[in-house]
Amino acid sequence: MEVETAIRTRRTHKAFGPEPLEREEILELLELARWAPNHHLTAPWRFRVVGAGTLERLKEITGPEGAAKLDRAPTLVVVSCALGGDPIQDEEDLHATAVASYIVLLGAHARGLAGYWRTPELLRDEAGREAVGLPADERFVALLHLGPPRQEKPVPERPPPEQTTVFLP
Repeated sequence: MEVETAIRTRRTHKAFGPEPLEREEILELLELARWAPNHHLTAPWRFRVVGAGTLERLKEITGPEGAAKLDRAPTLVVVSCALGGDPIQDEEDLHATAVASYIVLLGAHARGLAGYWRTPELLRDEAGREAVGLPADERFVALLHLGPPRQEKPVPERPPPEQTTVFLP
């Protein structure tokens, strides 16, 4: 799949088939993520692939409504950013981690998979952070839902560049 096609056709999916990604497929997507631009090559992203035991702990913590959302996709990946304490470097690393997350979504899409980037409160709370092993020096960035799509998604309207761009003299 061409890069421009992948960018224009990737959609947020909330309905997935039941088959989880194989470990090798997950590792391929995470290998792509390491090519995200990052200042000083800090590789600040951290990925935690949620297993069955951790998923059950998260579902207990979040309750029935949150548990249903966790059950949407067969593969969940928690993305966080390692922080070093320098505010400027931490900001750059946070942005690099967001780019790495998007690379995972684009890579999944290029392989015919569906993806969904979530930021549930659960993983900003102490109990949820503890359940997935997020230390105090890491900032939660995303919970990526991955799996086979169960539906086609229409192309949403987007504002043209002229509405969001200023050319400076």
